[in-house]
Amino acid sequence: MAVPLSILDLVSIPEGSTARDGIAASMSAARAADDAGYTRLWFAEHHNTVNLAASATSLLISQAATVTERIRVGSGGVMLPNHAPLMVAEQYGTLANLHGDRIDLGLGRAPGTDMMTAQALSRSSAEPQAFAQSIYDLQGWFGTEGQAHSTPISSAVSAGTEVPLWVLGSTVNGASIAGQLGLPFSLASHFAPDQLDEAIAVYRDSFSTEAPTAQIEAPYVMAGINVMVADTDAEAEREFTTLGQMFADLHSGQRRKLQPPVDPATAPGVDNPMLRIKAVGSPTTAVQQLEEFAERTGADELITVTYAFDPAVRERSLQLLAEHWF
Repeated sequence: MAVPLSILDLVSIPEGSTARDGIAASMSAARAADDAGYTRLWFAEHHNTVNLAASATSLLISQAATVTERIRVGSGGVMLPNHAPLMVAEQYGTLANLHGDRIDLGLGRAPGTDMMTAQALSRSSAEPQAFAQSIYDLQGWFGTEGQAHSTPISSAVSAGTEVPLWVLGSTVNGASIAGQLGLPFSLASHFAPDQLDEAIAVYRDSFSTEAPTAQIEAPYVMAGINVMVADTDAEAEREFTTLGQMFADLHSGQRRKLQPPVDPATAPGVDNPMLRIKAVGSPTTAVQQLEEFAERTGADELITVTYAFDPAVRERSLQLLAEHWF
């Protein structure tokens, strides 16, 4: 059986489009992913960006769950330092009550933005001990009694929803936290590949079912990979230059919306080492690359990240991949 495939969406905004357009395209892709057989669809929190509209993840999740029927929908993730944990419990408890057992809550320690914006958003500590305590309290609020473990404050709207928690990370530090907490680990290898193998090993070695936060009986890794599938290798490589340009802009400080694809031979950013975890090509080529990545990592699930200037190209990519994977 093939490794399950999921989708991470940052709700991109192409040049000439608006945030409203980006959200509409994201919801269209959600319906396509639901029909195609993907396991889950996650939205990643980012702030102070001109090319991404994934800021209010809980609102995006609710809308995506409304327009789909089967696929799990969640956060990849909520950047916990930006939020009061009780508010997160209430939001995701409400989502679970609205949409049933289809909601995931992925949690990260990074701010998902620049330092100035992080200071404007900051509500809680990103230190490992505080992060772990927040997770423990969240589990209490999602538990039968709906009460946190460190405070008598209760949350009726989240009580009994048992929303599953994930830890997100890109380094051995995040992997160690996920393992020690006994939680599933989502690895951001699609943009942070340097510690990929080491982080997975650390997670598995440190995994404990004895922690009060443990919710699974064995390690579970979901690894991120950049994907662009088209009818031919050449077409896919050209479409992938949109992401390359985005990363080139990120490094140069240039603030632009998503740019149209260009000739790969002259495109900036396509050889960026941060993007080396990828499956780009025809269905045959991309599937082979995904299989090699899955074998290398031993991942229990892969989460794909696809950027395209034309939303129709992105939907075509996810549909082509699904047809040749599932």
